[in-house]
Order: sequence, then C-alpha cells, then structure tokens
Amino acid sequence: MREVQSTDSPSLLCRLYVLTGNRQHSRNARVDMASGKETTDEEEFLDDGCIFCLIANEEDKEAEVIQRSNELVCFKDICPAAPHHYLVVPRKHIMSCLLLNKEQIGLVEKMAEMGKDVLRARGVTDMNDISLGFHQPPYTSVDHLHLHVLAPKSQISTLFAHKFIPDSPRFITERTLRRCLQEITPPHNCLFDCLSFF
Repeated sequence: MREVQSTDSPSLLCRLYVLTGNRQHSRNARVDMASGKETTDEEEFLDDGCIFCLIANEEDKEAEVIQRSNELVCFKDICPAAPHHYLVVPRKHIMSCLLLNKEQIGLVEKMAEMGKDVLRARGVTDMNDISLGFHQPPYTSVDHLHLHVLAPKSQISTLFAHKFIPDSPRFITERTLRRCLQEITPPHNCLFDCLSFF
C-alpha cells in the first residue's frame, strides 16, 4: 500500500482511498486509474470483514432485515435513536458518502425511497416528521454507506440528537447529499474531491 503524502491532491487521495480501502474489491475487478472507477465481471464488491456486507448477504442471522431488493437491504438499527430507526445499505461495499459520485445519485434516491416505503409499511404517515441522512467520516460507526431512516424526527432521543443534526459536519441529509453530488464537475470524481479539507 502506498503511503499518502500531505502534498497529494484531494483527487489522488480519493482514488487511493477507493483503491486501497478495506479489501473492498473483488479479485477480478479492473480499475481505471484516471477516473478511479472500477468494473467487475463477477461479484459485487464485498468486504468480508464488514458487518453490513454480512447482513446484506444474509450471513448475519441476528439482524432484523425488513426489506430487500437486488441493490439494497433495510434493517433495524441495533441502537435506535427514535421509535422507528432503520438503516438502508447498498449490497455493494461503498465506504462512505464521501466516495459517491454524480452517477450514484440514483442509488441515493433508491435508498431514500426504500426507507420511506419501510416507514409507510410500519404505519408512519407524516413524511414531514422524518429524518433521512448519512453520517460523514470520521463520525461513521461502520465503514459501509448507510442511510439512517428515523421517525418521528420530533421524537429522536435527546441522548442521540447531537448525532442527527441536519447538514452538520456529522450528518448530511439525503437531499443535501443529492444536491452536492449533482454539483460535482470535472476534474472532480467524487464528493471527497469537492471538499476543502486541504
């Protein structure tokens, strides 16, 4: 693994993170070094040490899975911050919202729609009193993209409220994330490229 230098550009750092992070790539994956994008002929990218990958692939029997699709899985959060607190994760291992790009806006929309469908199926009728969002590193508990689906938003526990402040450095709403992804323009490849960390 190459050591990252402080003089490296954010674009290079993003590509290095994508290419080297947590064995997230299958053996037959090919990476375009210019764009940092990866393609594979066989399996989706999985991290065999990631609990969310295990849940998504039905290898964790303790998780209470609520809904599945070909791309996504929704399950109950093990430490709920509201009466309804679910996580929607892609089956594909993506480390965080910072590694998303413009082409993945549809994925974010599908995650939000699954979360809303689960809430409706569970009897939540006031869609104005919900919270949908992503924690941003370093505030993520699991390095696998996951959408928090909370309802009612007005009943988020005071013990956890600081973790779900909309559009704070800790928590970005699904709407804001989609807007930010839409604004990515070349030469940027992912959301991480667009942030002014350096």
